[in-house]
Amino acid sequence: MTPSPLLILISLVTALALTGCSEPKDTHPNQPVTKRKAVFKEILRTFEPLGQVVREREDYQPQAFLAGAKELDRLASHPWQFFTPDSNYPPTRAKTEVWDKPQEFKQAQEQFQAKIASLAKVAESGKIELIRPAFDEVEKSCKSCHQQFRGNGKK
Repeated sequence: MTPSPLLILISLVTALALTGCSEPKDTHPNQPVTKRKAVFKEILRTFEPLGQVVREREDYQPQAFLAGAKELDRLASHPWQFFTPDSNYPPTRAKTEVWDKPQEFKQAQEQFQAKIASLAKVAESGKIELIRPAFDEVEKSCKSCHQQFRGNGKK
């Protein structure tokens, strides 16, 4: 049975439309955009389960939470090395402010790392009532940095 011309046309249009939706590949030789995105994804994968506990959607297990907070603290310093001067190209979502306002970007990094270090320290107490506000501060730091330095990915 031969597919109808209409079915072939619909398939081609769909394939082309989906191709237009994908983000551009990182063709830079060292792929700093790809590398920093990978670290941020790892940070997010570590952060989200902690949020589930803080929001009481998962049971609080002090040792598991502490391990997650320590892993988050370890990861917090890793993505910044990949914001190189030559890494402002698609598929980045970084706004030009990253490069135009390096002192402010550095301050945002330091604040993020300090808030995470504080969360890890408070997690050692095992007291969820102390952990919640520290977690909220990390979340605020993320949001603030995203508002100032992260765009929608379209350049």
